[in-house]
Amino acid sequence: MIAKEDIRKEIRRAAAMVREKNPMAPSVTNTVTVNFVANAQLAVGGSAAMVYLPDEGEDMAGMGDAFYINMGTQFPVYAETLPRTAKALHERKKPWVLDPVGIGIGALRENLLCQFRSFPPSILRGNASEILAVAKLWKLVKETGGCGVRGVDSTDAVESAREAAIEIARCTGGAVAISGPTDLVTDGRLVVSSAGGSPFLSKITGAGCSLGGVMAVYATQTDPFCAALTGVLAYNLAGKRAEAEARGPGSFQMHFLDELYLATPEDIAGHPFEVESAQQEVENF
Repeated sequence: MIAKEDIRKEIRRAAAMVREKNPMAPSVTNTVTVNFVANAQLAVGGSAAMVYLPDEGEDMAGMGDAFYINMGTQFPVYAETLPRTAKALHERKKPWVLDPVGIGIGALRENLLCQFRSFPPSILRGNASEILAVAKLWKLVKETGGCGVRGVDSTDAVESAREAAIEIARCTGGAVAISGPTDLVTDGRLVVSSAGGSPFLSKITGAGCSLGGVMAVYATQTDPFCAALTGVLAYNLAGKRAEAEARGPGSFQMHFLDELYLATPEDIAGHPFEVESAQQEVENF
């Protein structure tokens, strides 16, 4: 199994390269959180660009080094924008991050998610209920009852989506990140868990959305697994530090962006995480 120190080394390198190169990772994102997504991408060292129209998505797929698609706010035009953008990213072999916010609400989201199976994301990020719902929609796990999706919230535990995350990662050849009290990241071979963050993250709008955007920034410099993990560690570290300074959700959000900006590559790579095999019987482990 890959040594933890080798993972830490790659995380340090990726975080440092983002600071050095200021790479652009455009987004089609939730209109409720667009400002926070952009500010978080800037705070970690990246560059942001927000996209809406179909031709913009195709053009920016070529101009950006990675891309972020968040399905939280859907407009009729997105029925064309999102698949055209995903297809362009796939053809250009550009990494991209998908956040399936609101899965289960309306036919448009379901139809788009079904299309994404043909142009799979490099990183799928969501809460446990969203990851379970995607795995069932893509028929990667057995139907064993409904998923606890409630708007943008999850009623399922992170561990309950572990198998679904592993199967999705194996299907896409990328990574899956599940957000929760203890975050989980997998590439289908390894499973990494990391605690931290803050309860305040659930009291502000856009914490998960902005994490997806930050993962896209890191995906410009490293593989999907390390990009997702770097984002998770940066958020858990910044959340923990910001909570110590905050008086409530408003000041927490301010301090959180500051701590993302102040976190060094060494700080991020040094945040605690645990690594295990996704399946003890996997060959070559």
